[in-house]
Order: sequence, then C-alpha cells, then structure tokens
Amino acid sequence: MTQPELHRRVRGGTDEDRAPIRADLLMAALAVLLFATAAVVGTRIQNAHGVLYVAWPPLYASWLPHVGPGTIPALALAAVVILQGPAVARALPWRALLWSVWGASVLWITALALVDGLRRGITDRLLSPHEYLSSVDRFQDVGAALSTFTRHILVGQPDNWPTHVAGHPPGAVLTFVALDRIGLGGGTWAGIWCIVVGASASAAILVAMRALGAEEAARRAAPFLVLVPAAVWVGVSADGYFAAVTAWGLALLAVAASPGGRAPRSTALASGVLLGWSVYLSYGLVLIGVLAVAVLLCARNARALPYALVGALAVAAAFTAAGFWWWEGYRLLVERYYQGVAAVRPYGYWVWANLATVCVTAGTAAVVGARRALARVPDAVRGLRHGPARETTTVALLVAAALCAIAAATLSGMSKGETERIWLPFVLWVVPAAALLPARHARVWLAVQAATALLVNHLLLTGW
Repeated sequence: MTQPELHRRVRGGTDEDRAPIRADLLMAALAVLLFATAAVVGTRIQNAHGVLYVAWPPLYASWLPHVGPGTIPALALAAVVILQGPAVARALPWRALLWSVWGASVLWITALALVDGLRRGITDRLLSPHEYLSSVDRFQDVGAALSTFTRHILVGQPDNWPTHVAGHPPGAVLTFVALDRIGLGGGTWAGIWCIVVGASASAAILVAMRALGAEEAARRAAPFLVLVPAAVWVGVSADGYFAAVTAWGLALLAVAASPGGRAPRSTALASGVLLGWSVYLSYGLVLIGVLAVAVLLCARNARALPYALVGALAVAAAFTAAGFWWWEGYRLLVERYYQGVAAVRPYGYWVWANLATVCVTAGTAAVVGARRALARVPDAVRGLRHGPARETTTVALLVAAALCAIAAATLSGMSKGETERIWLPFVLWVVPAAALLPARHARVWLAVQAATALLVNHLLLTGW
C-alpha cells in the first residue's frame, strides 16, 4: 500500500470505500423524507376530509408527549445494547445468544410498553370492545362457535363479531380462549402472552439464518433484532404473537431443509403445522408463503416441502371438520372490510403511505440495509447455481422475499392503514438486512434504531 493510500484509509477510507456510505446516507434521508411526506400529506387529507381515520397519519396514534415507568429502563437497555450488543453477539455461544436475544427482546418490549404505564401499556391493550378478549365468553361451546363462525362476520348479521374477531380466522380468538381456560384470562395475561411469545420471533429469525448458512450475518443482525422499533407494537397487539408463530414456522422449515438438520421429517411437519396455524390466525399470512419459498431456495432443496404441506393441510382439515371453511371466511371478510372505514380510506394514499410505516417499524438501519440486500439479489440468484458466499445470498433472498410480501399486501388494497402492527410478520424479516451494514458503524445505526422506538413511544400515544 502506498503512503497516499494509507493516509486516505486513516482519514476515512478511499473514495471507493466512501461511495456505499454516501448511498446509505442518501437512503436514510429518503426514508425520513418518505415518512415526513406521508405525515404532511396525510394530515392535510385527514383535516380536510376526515377519511383516513387515524389521528397522526400514517400511524394509528395521537400526539401526546409523555414519560412513564418504562422510560429509564428503556433508555438504560438501549444504551447497553448499543455499546455492548455487537461484541456480545460475536462472542456468546450460539444457544446462549438465542436466549439472550429473546430475553433482551422481552425487556425492550416491556420497557417500551411501560412508558404508557402498566394499565394503558399492557393490561388494557387487548380489552377494547373491538379486540379478541371481548368474545371469549362466546366460545363456551367451541365446536358450536366454530361451526357458526362465518354467520357472524358481516355487519348487520345477528350478534356480529367485533372488528378484530370478524377480521381474522378463528385461530386468533381461540388462542385467548385457550389462555382463559387454563386460568390465564384477562388483559394482563393476554399482554404478557403477546410480549413473551412475540419477543421470541427475533430468536426464531436467527435460528433460520444459521440453518441457511448465515450464522455470521445472524450474529451481526442480533442487536438490531432486539432494538427493532417494531417492538413498540409487538407487545401490545396479537400481531406480535402472529409474527412469532410465522417466524418459528419458517425457522423450523429452514432447519428441516438444511443439510445437517436433525429429524428433518418431523421438523418439517412441525413447521407445516405452525405455518398452517398462522393462516388461521390472519388471512393475510398466506403471503408468508413467499418467505417459505425463499427459505427453500436458500437451502437449495425442497425435501422438507411435502412434510410441511402435510402439517399445514392437517390444520386446515381440522378447522374444516369443525365447520369453519377458510375461503368462505375470507370472502365474507372482504365484504366486512368494505363495510367499515376501508370503504372511505383512500387507496391512493395508503398504497404508498403504508411503506412509510415500514421505515418506522423496521427502522432506518433495516431500510438502509435493504438497499444493500436488493443490490445483491442478482448475484444471490446466480449463486443458487454457482454457490458464492451463502451469508449474503441468504440475507438478500430473505429480505427481498419480505419486501415482496409487503408490496403484495399494500397493492392488494386490504391493508389501508394500521400496518405498523398488521405487517409485523413481514417487517421483522427485513431487519436482518442491517447485517450488511459496515461493522464499524453498527453502534451508530443501533442508536438510530433505538432512538426511533423511543421517540415514537414518548411523543405519540399509539393505538396499539
């Protein structure tokens, strides 16, 4: 290396080194601009016409600066993860890393929720008349409730279901019925369930990445999965639980398809059961199939597919035998959807403003990393035949698949607003893109992630 080259590296790198950094900063600026534009345009539309039905567009939230019991713990945890997270993630044994990520995620989600106080932040979140808990008592006879479930979806039908029950297959409300039956009824236990189970999604994503040959990338992504701004919504809505179910389903699929996977048939079967169950938690989770295809592509084999299909079909058969026909439920859901505010929420705004919410929920670091991931997709596709570095191949394909699912969801017109919670199962798979950012900048980007979550939770009173 010549003296001028060495001098340039000491001062910050060559022009070639700086080019991707400039592109990263430009992407970050564009993400901020997109969200700001969505906020300004959305506010003008809402003030003029009142058709968005959100107080602080594009988020379902109200402006209310506040602090709470979770403020100091959230700041302290953020500081620890920013300063020590990358080094700890590199050094910990694998199993210890998984437990640490899960535990840290539980703490982060809980601290953010407690910024709004115990009752508002956890206990009362799922006690709304529109939520699942309001219908638990109607499932005293589960068989009868399932066999007549579709009769109560539409507005105008006798005893029509509350919004969230009507808007989802019965697996969602059955989860809270089961908790109630084992003595864990009420808002507090429901909130704890969503926090603890939802937090495990981060660990599941790491399991999938390692099984697909991307352990180093998984370790780099681990701190970002802990401090993901989506944590604001993971612990306060059932969609965080949905995200965990799909994440573990995909993780087991990755393990079953990997060359060294143990008990691949039973693991694939379990994967299918979880992914099949997810489709009976939310109709929109059929799009998780895009990520399942990406997992099999990264694994370079489809040996797990038949067993996974058997598991998923077993779940479908059980619900069908109980009297709930998924396609009928979906048909009626679409009709119910347009009986509500979706009939007036403008598609022309939400189709792009939804993407602005992704910039918040995934975080700027993930959005910037996604640019790098998408740039690597052509090489990743070629790599499926020629086998270059599997780390970047895996990250690029998983992130691209998640973005494809998000694009399909927003283009469908069935996601007009409130996607900060609805899209959690997809958004969390964008976060591994942060592993592609330069390691020397990890702390800066982690600080940006944490700041986003903290600002949202302290400046806004989120509806979920």
